[in-house]
Amino acid sequence: MNEVMNAILTRRSIRKFTADPIPAEVLEDLVKAALHAPSGMGKQTWQFTVVTNQEIIHRLCGLIGTELGREGYDMYGPAAIVIVAHEKGAPFGREDDGCAMQTMFLAAHSLGVGSVWINQLQGICDEPAVRTELDALGLPGDHEVHGICALGHAAAPGKAHERTSQVVWAN
Repeated sequence: MNEVMNAILTRRSIRKFTADPIPAEVLEDLVKAALHAPSGMGKQTWQFTVVTNQEIIHRLCGLIGTELGREGYDMYGPAAIVIVAHEKGAPFGREDDGCAMQTMFLAAHSLGVGSVWINQLQGICDEPAVRTELDALGLPGDHEVHGICALGHAAAPGKAHERTSQVVWAN
């Protein structure tokens, strides 16, 4: 099996991370991979914000938890996050974000780094406390977030799920 197919078939969402940091070079490679993801009409309306400061990650977790009524919310304790945001109203923003996230997940897996999609910022980006934090991180006010790539070294293996989707071959 080739390397790409192996990465696709063996990648798992990691929901428990160690506190070990991710080297800056690895984070740079992951963002580089995201920058090369497909983008509708080549518009690339996204921005990638890398956060490794644990105080900021915890503060963002607290804001998300408060807005969603989920006390103790922690994004599974990642060592780093990459916030993927795009311009509001971008014709293919959500799709572009999904492509960028999947590209980072596969790249992370290939480099021995665990990852999981965090989607809790959907719909709460413009809540005042959340927007203040996003502004402080350099996210433009005209951007919305549909995904955060949580990254870290796996403290427990991800779970494989049975694939149950239907495939129809129409020849």
